[in-house]
This record gives sequence, C-alpha cells and structure tokens, in this order.
Amino acid sequence: MKLYHNYQCSKSNASLKLLTDKGIEFETIEYLKTPLNKAELIEILRKLNIPAKDLIRKGESVFKENFSGKALSEEEWITAILAHPILLQRPIIVKGNKAVIGRPIERVIELLDEE
Repeated sequence: MKLYHNYQCSKSNASLKLLTDKGIEFETIEYLKTPLNKAELIEILRKLNIPAKDLIRKGESVFKENFSGKALSEEEWITAILAHPILLQRPIIVKGNKAVIGRPIERVIELLDEE
C-alpha cells in the first residue's frame, strides 16, 4: 500500500493514523517533497478511475489564481498538477489496482476491507 501524504492536512494525518493503528504496512510518500512524475500521476488516476480535473483542490490559491473558470484538457490538468503538486487532492491511498481519496475516512476503511 501507498499513502500519498501531506503532514499539514488533518484528513491525511487521519488516514496515516488509521493505517498505523491497524498495523498495516504501507509506504508514505510526501508528494510535496517528492512530487509525482507523469507516469505515476496517470497510474493513480487510472486506479482512482477519475479524470485529472477531479483530482484538483479548487480551494487552493494556485487554482483560484491560475485555473479557476478554465476548461482545460486532460493533458493540461495533468500538467497543472505536476507543476503545482499542492493542487493534488489528499490523502490518496493505493492498494493494489485500486486507489481512493481518503475523504471521508470511510473511503479508506472500505478500501482496506476489500479483498
């Protein structure tokens, strides 16, 4: 399992605590310190089964200043996330061929319960 994590995010910290408390082995990736590359991002989007625009945090100032109201292509949204990792929804938990955005925490629990 992998946890794409931001220590400044309470929801991300809740997922970290849940995984730790359950004794689950996982890799923590601090995506702001170690940004995703394009192949990793595309793979996460595939596992989430969502378009890149749905992975965008629209409350971030970078979004409001640069992307609000714009109709970008999938490739342009991917480029925006790669250029501004803060735009990435968090936390993202990857288990095998599936992934979830860990808000609400119940999504993480459902992923853990899947075989």
